[in-house]
Amino acid sequence: MRRIRFRVFICGLLAALGLEAADISRAEDLYKHTEFEGSLAQLDKNSSDAATNFLIGRDYYMLVDFKKAVEYFERAAREDPANADYMDWLGKAYGKRAETGNPLMAPGLASKARVAFERAVELDPKNADALSDLFDYYLEAPGFLGGGFERAMSVAERTALFDPAQGYFEKAKLAQKRKEFQAAEDHLRRAINAAPRELGHILALARFLATQGRNKESDAIFLEAQTKHPNSPQVWFAWASVLIKQKRDLPQAKTMLEKYMQASVTPDDPPKEEARRLLKEVGGV
Repeated sequence: MRRIRFRVFICGLLAALGLEAADISRAEDLYKHTEFEGSLAQLDKNSSDAATNFLIGRDYYMLVDFKKAVEYFERAAREDPANADYMDWLGKAYGKRAETGNPLMAPGLASKARVAFERAVELDPKNADALSDLFDYYLEAPGFLGGGFERAMSVAERTALFDPAQGYFEKAKLAQKRKEFQAAEDHLRRAINAAPRELGHILALARFLATQGRNKESDAIFLEAQTKHPNSPQVWFAWASVLIKQKRDLPQAKTMLEKYMQASVTPDDPPKEEARRLLKEVGGV
């Protein structure tokens, strides 16, 4: 009798684990298609599984509920403290809380973000996302919160050892902060030469040239990017954003944003809410 009951228990447990795995798989697929509410609906909010809590945290992050995101990233990090991705996303969420929450709490939250980013890099020294986030923190944060250009350069140099293109890209951002615009352009062009298929670096150069008033050169790069990537929502959003900021060729910007709103985007793309806001500026719906 005990054997039968034990066998039933094991079968039930395996079935439950299989169901949970299927739920996570469906939820992950919904997340990748920016269906964050639908993804959340598939997941157990009381789960002790690190991967489940990590996905719940990312869903809440994308839904701009950064307090909830912190809660679930902390759970994931407690359950798997050696996972650099969990620590990196925890840093992102703390950073967003610092940006958007009570100003009196911002310094403490920003410090927690820095600690999380630094821990993520300690756990995985070649984690590109963690290094990028730590670089951005050092670049933007004041010295009393642990930021600084020298620290940012140190991270950029470390990144360049295994990803030269990203290293140049980060050095370009640092040069712009220092108002060393020729150096910034040189680094961006080196980033493109090092990774010619990396669309983000090409768009960054086009945006940079626009900020320098070199609109013809900027438009030429955007046009080349669009020719090589005719169905890329990234190109439409980036080019439209520049045109709207400069208040020129607004009908073209409107058309590109309308295409963006109809496109299938990922969590790595700008939110459609932002595209909708820009669209309203040019008379779209």
